[in-house]
Amino acid sequence: QVQLVEDGGGLVQPGGSLNLSCAASGRLFQVYTMGWYRQVPGKQRELVANIYPDRRANYADSVKGRFTISRDSAKVWLQMTSLKPEDTAVYYCNVVTYGPRQYWGQGTQVTVSS
Repeated sequence: QVQLVEDGGGLVQPGGSLNLSCAASGRLFQVYTMGWYRQVPGKQRELVANIYPDRRANYADSVKGRFTISRDSAKVWLQMTSLKPEDTAVYYCNVVTYGPRQYWGQGTQVTVSS
């Protein structure tokens, strides 16, 4: 089992920045990828970015060049810059283990609005 606790999120103006963090606990030796997804009402949850143990990262095209994902053995961060209203969503931390099993955080709201 892996438990995930997210921090960050909130309200920011367009063009602003925000940082999300997610702390993992439990069977951390089983953790493979760590990442962030987001979801808006009426739409499917979508991958924002994920990162492998060797620090290779994948990004959604919509956030490339604006978001940066990083991790250590127990935490994953998402630095978000040049935020746009369309980045407004609930952001979920995600961990995939070698099981493979998938775990989710509780979600944190990010709102980009003037």
